[in-house]
Amino acid sequence: MTVSEIAQTLGLEILVRGKDDRKVTGGYSGDLLSWVMGRAHEGDAWITVMGNINAIAVAVLADISCIILAEDSQLDQDAKARAETEQIPVLGSCKTAYNLSVELERSI
Repeated sequence: MTVSEIAQTLGLEILVRGKDDRKVTGGYSGDLLSWVMGRAHEGDAWITVMGNINAIAVAVLADISCIILAEDSQLDQDAKARAETEQIPVLGSCKTAYNLSVELERSI
């Protein structure tokens, strides 16, 4: 599935449009940035509560397909600007990381 299809299927809010046609090949859930950098795989949708500029940098380094902010986490303005520049899609949800992970797994 693509990022835009995942957004629609899971009922996610689009916070930043980016490469919405990119294929989502897996998922990763976590908030410790160094841990994510070393363990997330290319093409993963990353589920986190981290909405800062450092999260965008990790997304670029790990070459993930999109960031999904769980539990109504906010995306700060610096992070939004960087996500737009890097074309990293950022999606939002009020659901927990656990629920999003289960739904994502069932969808891809």
